[in-house]
Amino acid sequence: MLRELKTFMAVVEHGTFSAAAARIGLTQSAVSSQIQRLEEELGVTLFDRSGRTPYLTKAGEEALTLAEEMMGVYARLLKQPSIAENTGTLRVGAVASAQESVLARPVAAFREVFPAWRVQIVTSGGLSLLGQLDAGDIDLAVLSQPQFTLPASFEWRRLALEPFVLLVPESMAGPRWRTLLQRAPFIRYARSSFGGQLVEQFLSRERIAVHDAIEIVDLHGIAQMVASGAGVALVPRTTGLREWPPGVVSLDLGAHTFYREIGVVQKPRHSRHLAIQRFVDEMIRVWGDPRDASIG
Repeated sequence: MLRELKTFMAVVEHGTFSAAAARIGLTQSAVSSQIQRLEEELGVTLFDRSGRTPYLTKAGEEALTLAEEMMGVYARLLKQPSIAENTGTLRVGAVASAQESVLARPVAAFREVFPAWRVQIVTSGGLSLLGQLDAGDIDLAVLSQPQFTLPASFEWRRLALEPFVLLVPESMAGPRWRTLLQRAPFIRYARSSFGGQLVEQFLSRERIAVHDAIEIVDLHGIAQMVASGAGVALVPRTTGLREWPPGVVSLDLGAHTFYREIGVVQKPRHSRHLAIQRFVDEMIRVWGDPRDASIG
């Protein structure tokens, strides 16, 4: 509720949902959602929205007084050194393929420095993770770079470029990759994922018609299906992956190779806790180039 109370106070201070959103680094829809959740939890209407500018209801005025008192107590609590630096919850969102390949080492290093902090890892699709980050439900997200421009309130930092390869059963390793794509059953990296959208663009660009047989989002599941002889698949050679399952061969695409960019998305540095930034810096140190930072 503290997050929603901060947003509530920002709307009061800045006059409108849009002005508050710009000030605290959220979208207007995220501000509206947080205010709605707060109203539902408290069981009252905080703002009269009948005019162009929302204004506090009587219940809203009472809630504001109590919110200010609560945030004052919370601020004093955070000034205690043992609490401010040593305890908390780091909420990390990650696509499934990044969860095991990218996060393990940075999480272990983070826990050594901040042993009293809990780490909560949420696995979901890239679009869902961006929505959770915007709403403040997670502190950062590790995902494939989307094909659309990220909001200015998000910061993108690249961790790795992962080349796509064609996975084939060992028994099919002879023919050229293009021939296999055109003739063999195709196990598709789900189009609902950002990586799957890259596959779709590649097939369209290369004018290759495939025989769709299976569509799945999990990369390990895809590799196991290829191993079983169910078909061939275009997948990224993921960061940290040591080897494919027995019976699977990966074919390079040569000059036609395309890439999945894996990175971390978060709010601007000034809005983050020191511990959160330490975790991101550790991920960059392990997997990426700290100079490779850009605003989406």
